[in-house]
Amino acid sequence: MKPSQRLGVALLAAAGLVAVPFLVELMGQGWVRILALALLYVLLALGLNIVVGYAGLLDLGYVAFYAIGAYVAALLASPHLSENVPSLHDVFPGGLHVPIWLILPLAAVLAALAGIVLGAPTLKLRGDYLAIVTLGFGEIIRVFLNNLEQPINLTNGPRGISQIDPIRLGPLDFSQPLSLSLSLGGVTLAPVTLYLYAFLLLVVGAVILCHRLEHSRIGRAWMAIREDEIAARAMGLNTRNLKLLAFGMGATFGGVSGVLFGAFQGFVSPESFSLMESVMIVAMVVLGGIGHLPGVILGALLLAILPEALRYVAGDLRAWTDGRIDASILRQLLIAATMIGVMLWRPRGLWPAPEHGRAAPQVLS
Repeated sequence: MKPSQRLGVALLAAAGLVAVPFLVELMGQGWVRILALALLYVLLALGLNIVVGYAGLLDLGYVAFYAIGAYVAALLASPHLSENVPSLHDVFPGGLHVPIWLILPLAAVLAALAGIVLGAPTLKLRGDYLAIVTLGFGEIIRVFLNNLEQPINLTNGPRGISQIDPIRLGPLDFSQPLSLSLSLGGVTLAPVTLYLYAFLLLVVGAVILCHRLEHSRIGRAWMAIREDEIAARAMGLNTRNLKLLAFGMGATFGGVSGVLFGAFQGFVSPESFSLMESVMIVAMVVLGGIGHLPGVILGALLLAILPEALRYVAGDLRAWTDGRIDASILRQLLIAATMIGVMLWRPRGLWPAPEHGRAAPQVLS
């Protein structure tokens, strides 16, 4: 493709992304919120794809990094710490209220360190054993969040932390509507639409970063470890450091997503970071196509939006059965049936990488 053609495609894609929130807003604010949360899941799936898709390390505790980012935002951008730590209350009586542009890198670093801590003892584990250890790590973090309210109330236990500051970038406050004056008339963007644009911009940046990683020396080294770790070690790759780097890099995405989730919701609690969340993120990567960026994005959007879309179907089916079937259980059944059907129809994922399944080249005699 010529440079001019690439530029044209990029401009068309940018125009389409700018138009998406306006089109979704026509369906109602509820759908804008659903799409915004779906974009957060895309960020999480992209991060997990580094660990699972590129490096081939099955991580079932990925939601722990999501929780770390969310609680970093909750502690630094709400009155909770000042209300429960007397020494802080004397200095910051109204709460810390640290700006979001400082919280994001701090949460990314803390999540990366947690990823390295998780990866260090699991370097010699593979397959099911690695999955069990990472699953335990995720549950440990959730249990800590549920119980760290004594002797100092850090997490407020199962009650969670509220009054988290929204995103503020200079004069732009994402909790207030934004009025724009255009040549064709005025446009007012609702707060949830502002969040959607911010998440969309971050997802585009994350996709570019993942694409560059995939085609870098580090990305190729990760894929060599995924295909055959013994052969990769024999070729001189430092598999230990590369695995730790994969855990740390993937965890960074989780920490950033957690901060955005806390600012968007204004409230976090341990219930949002259960084992089911980790399983769903893994399912997004597997369903879309392991190691393939378009497939991972497709899988994340599908599994994030499908549960909300099925609310309407489940409600109608419940009405047809005179209320004998619980709508929430029926919705989960429909989601599970859809996932099973897709995996039977497309066992390598909805959009697998082109290299998968390619025939070996023929040697000409």
